[in-house]
Amino acid sequence: MKVSIAVYGRFHAFNLAQQLHKNGFLNHLITTYPIYKASEFGIDSHNIKSLLYLEILSRGWSKLPNWLKSDRNLQLFWLEWFDRNVTKNLQRDFDIFVGWSGACLWSFHRAKELGALTIVERGSSHMQYQTEILQEEYERWGLKFTVTHPGVYERELQAYQECDRIAVPSLFVKRTFLEKGIPESKLIHVPYGVSLSEFYPVPKEDQTFRVIHCGGITLRKGVQYLLQAFYELNLPDAELWLVGSVDLEMNPFLAKYKSDKIILKGKQPQNQLRWFYSQCSVFCIASIEEGLAMVQPQAIACGLPVIHTTNTGGEDIVRDGVDGFCVPIRDVEALKAKILYFYENPDKRDEMSNNALIQAQASLSWDDYGEKVINVYSKLL
Repeated sequence: MKVSIAVYGRFHAFNLAQQLHKNGFLNHLITTYPIYKASEFGIDSHNIKSLLYLEILSRGWSKLPNWLKSDRNLQLFWLEWFDRNVTKNLQRDFDIFVGWSGACLWSFHRAKELGALTIVERGSSHMQYQTEILQEEYERWGLKFTVTHPGVYERELQAYQECDRIAVPSLFVKRTFLEKGIPESKLIHVPYGVSLSEFYPVPKEDQTFRVIHCGGITLRKGVQYLLQAFYELNLPDAELWLVGSVDLEMNPFLAKYKSDKIILKGKQPQNQLRWFYSQCSVFCIASIEEGLAMVQPQAIACGLPVIHTTNTGGEDIVRDGVDGFCVPIRDVEALKAKILYFYENPDKRDEMSNNALIQAQASLSWDDYGEKVINVYSKLL
């Protein structure tokens, strides 16, 4: 079996390529990242094709001032340029082609011409569901939602129809595809893993009870509900750490729930995150829509119990009542109840923390993910 992968950027494609390479199944990884970044995952340079100029140009464009960019949205342009180059770089002698949703439509056609099975990787919910629920959320707060470029949207939906399989990371995402009419037989469901060499507990340096959110500080991540819940609880000797970049849309919420107990930690390097997780007591992600937020297995691997919503993919890796809790989206009272439970029950918190750590070490590594994916690919062939 030989597998070719094409990804605009990185996502979890490098972890997938790493697992395939370790087991002798990787044909090529085509990416916009430099070869040395993929090589850090133990992938031989001759198995990597870098389209670095696309990454440089698209990032340069994104940094231009708005007055210069005007209303020009080049999202479709970059993806189509990438797709054309992937198509040119596909050669014979591979059995499966894995491409990221929206970025690999023409290259799927080319892979099929070469006799390969085609798999779309979709890390979030079905595009239609995602758009609908996020539009709904922004309307709740009287804010404008920036929709996906119509051309990208259509490419994505077309890829769903034309590929042989769609790989999704969670039961939540799977349900959104079933609701939109995609047959279950077309779906591959394998949750993501975590690097256990990078994420593990380090000593907690004080006794303060802390809730941590890690990831973008945005409406999509549901931080507005977490802020309200923590602010209204007003727990003594407790803090909420928000680790990640703050979107401008969150400023009104941060002003409304301003407190010296709510601390912005900014965006942190990934190799520093284990320290932040380990200084906290509970991980909480209140997202409105996710595929499977990778911060969840990271937090579990650092021994944190997890509070997550139904729309985070958390149910795949967090056992409700064993190493965390699942709550409905937009439910401030449910968030308050679960945070308070962990605050008032340190013994149960320690028990769930230990359960989470054992769970991560037993079944949530990238090697576990790779074994499952390779097994699925082999059966497909």
